Amino acid sequence: MRTEDQVQRKLTELNKQKQSVQERLNSDPENDFLKAQFEKLEDMTLMLEWVLNAPTGSYHS
Repeated sequence: MRTEDQVQRKLTELNKQKQSVQERLNSDPENDFLKAQFEKLEDMTLMLEWVLNAPTGSYHS
């Protein structure tokens, strides 16, 4: 299990990568590889944000 600090550092790292890809995508909006990379980074950051927000309750309720 990762600590909150580790998750936060990874989130910061992913956000920097996402910003870099976004800047490259702005100059080449038709690049499908960059689009896919941005989507993957977006999914990963959303998951880590969800983890940091410590959801409560049951998944199946």
